[in-house]
Amino acid sequence: MSVIPMPEYTTHDGSRNLTGRLPRSFGLIPDLGPKMYTAYGLASDLKGTTNLHMDMSDAVNVMVYVGTLKPKDDEKEHQKEVMKALQDAGVEANQLKRAKDRKERVGALWHIYDARDADKIRDMLNSYALEKGKKLEPHHDPIHDQSFYLDNDLRHRLKTRYGVEGYTIVQCLGDAVFIPAGAPHQVRNMSSCIKIAEDFVSPENVAHCFNLTEEFRQLSNTHDNHEDKLQIKNIIYHAVKDALASFPADNEKKHHSLQSVLDKRME
Repeated sequence: MSVIPMPEYTTHDGSRNLTGRLPRSFGLIPDLGPKMYTAYGLASDLKGTTNLHMDMSDAVNVMVYVGTLKPKDDEKEHQKEVMKALQDAGVEANQLKRAKDRKERVGALWHIYDARDADKIRDMLNSYALEKGKKLEPHHDPIHDQSFYLDNDLRHRLKTRYGVEGYTIVQCLGDAVFIPAGAPHQVRNMSSCIKIAEDFVSPENVAHCFNLTEEFRQLSNTHDNHEDKLQIKNIIYHAVKDALASFPADNEKKHHSLQSVLDKRME
C-alpha cells in the first residue's frame, strides 16, 4: 500500500477516495482490499482467467508476480506463444514492442470497455446466446453473470456489428491497471500470476457506482451481486455532509437547509 499509484485516490484515507468519508463509528465498513488474486495461466490456453464483468467501484490491479517455466527451452517456447497470443488479440504495436524488445515478463492480457457501451455488449451477448439455443433467464444479466469471455470472434462481432471496440492492455510484472467503475472488463493470464487489487470510489465515477447498485437490485435474490456491499448511498450521504460542513459560518442557515433536503432524500 505504501507504493500503490495515485494514493490520493487509491488509499483508504486518500482525499479523492469517497469511501474515506464514512465515519469509523459507522459500523460495517465495505471491504475494499487489498485483495489477492492468484491464478494459473498459459498463453496457449484460449480461455479467459476472469470472464467479462463489471465492478461496482473503481479499482487498481497491480501485478506482483509472474511465473516462469523450466527448463529454459519450455520458457522460450512459452514466450513465442505469448507474442502470438498478443498479436492475435490485436495488441497495439508499442505494447508488442515493449513485450518483445525489453523482454518484460508478460503476465496478463486485459480487455476493458467504456461503461457507456455496456448495453450494446449485453445485446450482442444475448443475441449470441439465443443463436446457441440458450434461454434468457429473467432477472439475470450476461455481464453480471460472468458467463462469457469475449474471444477474437466475439470481439470482432462486437466491433463490426455494434461499433464497440475496447482497450487492449498488456500487463507486465510491476504494472498497475486502473479499471473505472461500470467498465466491462475481462482478463486472460499469459502466465501464472499473483495480482493485488484495491477498490476505491472516485468523485468522477460515483454516478456509475450508484447506477450499478440499482442494476444489481434487479438481479435475482440468489445472485452473488444482488446485495449492495459497497453501501454507495451511505458513502454519498457522508461525502455531501462533509462538503456542507466546510461552508463558512455566515452560510450556516443555507447549510442547515441543504442538510435537511439531503436527509429527506436519503430517507
